[in-house]
Amino acid sequence: MFPELVTIGETMVMFEADSDGPLRYVPQFNKRHGGAESNVAIGVTRLGHSAGWISQVGDDELGKFLVSAIRGEGVDTSRVTYNGHYPTGLYIKERIREGSTQVYYYRKGSAASQMDHNAIDWEYIKQAKVVHLTGITPFLSQNCLELVNRVVEFVKENHILLSFDPNLRYKLMADFPNAKEIVIELAKQADLFMPGIDEAEYLIGTRDYEEIADYFLQSGVKKICIKNGDKGTYFQSIEGEKGFLPSFKVDRVIDPVGAGDGFAAGVISGLLEEKSLEESVTIGAKIGAMVVQVKGDIEGLPERRALDQFTGKETDVLR
Repeated sequence: MFPELVTIGETMVMFEADSDGPLRYVPQFNKRHGGAESNVAIGVTRLGHSAGWISQVGDDELGKFLVSAIRGEGVDTSRVTYNGHYPTGLYIKERIREGSTQVYYYRKGSAASQMDHNAIDWEYIKQAKVVHLTGITPFLSQNCLELVNRVVEFVKENHILLSFDPNLRYKLMADFPNAKEIVIELAKQADLFMPGIDEAEYLIGTRDYEEIADYFLQSGVKKICIKNGDKGTYFQSIEGEKGFLPSFKVDRVIDPVGAGDGFAAGVISGLLEEKSLEESVTIGAKIGAMVVQVKGDIEGLPERRALDQFTGKETDVLR
């Protein structure tokens, strides 16, 4: 059985500081994992849909940990390959203070950066209803950029819904002089485009919701969701649906990392269920609000019942 959603990208082992403050004073770390694409796959799976993650990891203990952990979340990892010549990437998460996080990446020359289109099972992708990509993967290496372009071309040829979250990593992009143009061209190919307001401003020079939406919708995008942190999300589609959904308020932001991936998982799940864009954005916004209240990239991603409890459809019984 082929999954409804296929994601492609690097997931790394994360070592999270066990206490607040600069890393030099942190004696212990917790081992977790995180990657934008696998986060989305896990989020969709927890909501009852099927998802597959395509990547490459090192043929090492950290790579085996990643595959085992993500497979344990119900995501199909059958198309993940092992590379014995390059290591699994990792990153360290520093908690400067509650709600404020700094991330340090050690991914240069990783196994995932060696991926190319020759290792892709195209029939696997062809059976998907949605393919989700981010702006991270094309800047891992030149061959990863070629891989992403080939995937986009294949997805469009086969009329599969293409979801794209720019998820910009400026340090990665620094090695590509035309990085902005690469992201813009990828965005224009998307059926569903989900930039943050700062990312949209970087790409086309404006923070005006309607100007951003008009630019991309006129360029070929079918649905756009513009995220603006705790203010809310502007959405618009070529079918004429448009609006602004205020963010759900939370008492405390514990860890903001992963909220965007949770949002994407919610929107994609809604569209898989043939909900309207507004309904799908509402699901994404609720998940984003849930994620920021929990430490870790995936720990706050809800299952369907937890999502219903958050929305008030069920009573949360604690005793």
